[in-house]
Amino acid sequence: MTAGFETITADIIASSSGAVQLKGELTLSKSIVAQEGYVVAVKLLDEKDTYNKIENADGDFITYKKGDVVVGALGERQALRGYSGVVPRAIKAGDVLHILNMGGIIGFCQSPHPDFGPAMRAEVLGAVMLKDEDIHKHACIQDFAIEWEYELNESVPLIAVTGTCMNVGKTMAATQIVRQLSAKGYKVAAAKLTGASLMRDVRSMMDQGAIACTHFSEAGLVSTTGKNILPMAKGLIKHLNQQKPDLIVLEFGDGIIGAYGVDSLLMDKEIQKFTSVHVVAAQDFMGCWAADHFFRKRYSRGITIITGPVTDNLVGIQFIQNTMGIRAVNAVSDPNKLGDWVAESAFMLPASSTDEFKI
Repeated sequence: MTAGFETITADIIASSSGAVQLKGELTLSKSIVAQEGYVVAVKLLDEKDTYNKIENADGDFITYKKGDVVVGALGERQALRGYSGVVPRAIKAGDVLHILNMGGIIGFCQSPHPDFGPAMRAEVLGAVMLKDEDIHKHACIQDFAIEWEYELNESVPLIAVTGTCMNVGKTMAATQIVRQLSAKGYKVAAAKLTGASLMRDVRSMMDQGAIACTHFSEAGLVSTTGKNILPMAKGLIKHLNQQKPDLIVLEFGDGIIGAYGVDSLLMDKEIQKFTSVHVVAAQDFMGCWAADHFFRKRYSRGITIITGPVTDNLVGIQFIQNTMGIRAVNAVSDPNKLGDWVAESAFMLPASSTDEFKI
């Protein structure tokens, strides 16, 4: 043991701290920096039978239990359908915080969710330290981040995938678009620009053929909230363009309007300039109507395609296409059509046999 430090072995190293690439024995300090992105170790204090898994740095989901030592990043989360919490102004060893999501974000839960029960309580053990030659410094994901950019002057076509709320089929749509366009021979890159640290979605897109994937946490954010996230998004888009893709699929976590900052990205004129396709996942007709009116008033172009549960059968598809004049397709039951329509719009291809309103 180094003087003033403690050595531990963690049971779970959460994906929220994955950028630091921690392994084996870890060195802890009682001195803790109470800011987003700093990595801490905690000991779990409860047993839970719901919402009781954490994604580790290798992408596996581990069921945790009382007494486990978890390493994760401090962060804020503002979720409509999940736990919401903040980073306290000061943190010391022995304080009780909470696990805020399956990515292992650690903070103080201000608002639990009835579907998941109380947030897992976690006793703070200390800050994880990294040794650089003879100097120890606090581990922080920002030290390993992709550079931010304040201008976006060029890009391949961007495919935006948004939703009217959480858990409405955005990831399914984004994943199917990656799969279908990769199968057509296009080089597809992908990113998740908003949400709370969890690598599952981008790993799914990589599994479906993306040549490169990234995530806001790789730009140093544990979660996206009301802060200015435009430079982060432009940094990730520039980073992916360096991989020479034919197009980039961008998934926006949470709803179009909400605490994660989706609308601030969609309203940016530089991002709009390169967005050739906008796919919206919706739960119901009201969500479709609201999204259509929102983008007609505030966005330089309308919605290209609507998908999600509202397209689960012909009733929804026919209403959207015949009443609203917007293409509608279900990403699960008809992924080929979704891929054809995205390719047509992104590259201005002639209409395929799945013409505009053929059902």
